[in-house]
Amino acid sequence: MTGATAAPALLLDRMAGDSLGWLDRARAHFRLPPDVTTDADPDLSLKPLGELAELTHLIRTSHPRADLRSVADGLFAFAWSETRDGKLFAELIRGEPHATYPVEIYGVFAQTGLRDTAVDELLTTTTGLRNWRIARGDHTRTLSVLNAEQRIGLRRHADFQAVLELTGLGLTPEPWTLDRRAVYGLTHDVFHLTDWGRARGRMSRPLAGYLRLWLPAWLESWLDEEMWDLAGELLAVTACLPAAPYDPVAWQRLAGAQAPDGSVPMMGAAPPAGDRAGAFAACYHATLVTAFAATLARIALDESAAAPDETVTTTAGRQTHEDEVAP
Repeated sequence: MTGATAAPALLLDRMAGDSLGWLDRARAHFRLPPDVTTDADPDLSLKPLGELAELTHLIRTSHPRADLRSVADGLFAFAWSETRDGKLFAELIRGEPHATYPVEIYGVFAQTGLRDTAVDELLTTTTGLRNWRIARGDHTRTLSVLNAEQRIGLRRHADFQAVLELTGLGLTPEPWTLDRRAVYGLTHDVFHLTDWGRARGRMSRPLAGYLRLWLPAWLESWLDEEMWDLAGELLAVTACLPAAPYDPVAWQRLAGAQAPDGSVPMMGAAPPAGDRAGAFAACYHATLVTAFAATLARIALDESAAAPDETVTTTAGRQTHEDEVAP
């Protein structure tokens, strides 16, 4: 590692490690309630656990440091155990055969070889129904389902590229028209397209050019708003670009939002001390995103150090492809 990348790598490793430490200490708050298959709100129970599984899976397999991979691996194993080694998904699918969230979360585990025979049999039936192919209004969510189907080994119910072209990313809207919800959608279009940063080569040159041109402005805007989770997602998207640029100013500003205990609030200042449940709700997502984004950025730094001739650094400190032309 060169001197130019050593300091950024140390910062990224510290941010990822501190985030993972907080998440590890917060395991109790990720536990599923007894009524998870009946009355519990999936957004408050299964969604946090699914995010924990998705993002720690990337870290456990890809972070350059073995100690951080080990912490992430423990968190991923914990998430799988909370599903009772997959048996929970069979109950969820029987109760809501057309719901997509059990398929999306199960896909994270199936990708690693963690499966349940009953779940696989149920999914073969439910995803083959005509009702499963009804178009969803949220095309970003459809990309998520298509990605999950591929992970599980199911036949995709729609053409991925055709759906991508209908998303916020695929339509490449005027950048000044994007509100908070649209930017969240665009970041997830990128995550589903690249399989959460594992397959960056799937991104076309025009889409990469669009993002490379406008990400700095979006980042500055949402950092000014102190929307730390959205800023983290945009930094993760940046790290998904070919010859990914590294923005030292943006990373320092996100680092400034990270509390000494490793947590990162969704927005604004850290929540008051003492309310552990409230602090978890206010911080778990942004803290996960920070660990995820820092991992992707760290991987990109290693790649740029190994092949420095592929990128050039602008006077603003951002890297661009030498032959890239903005659309």
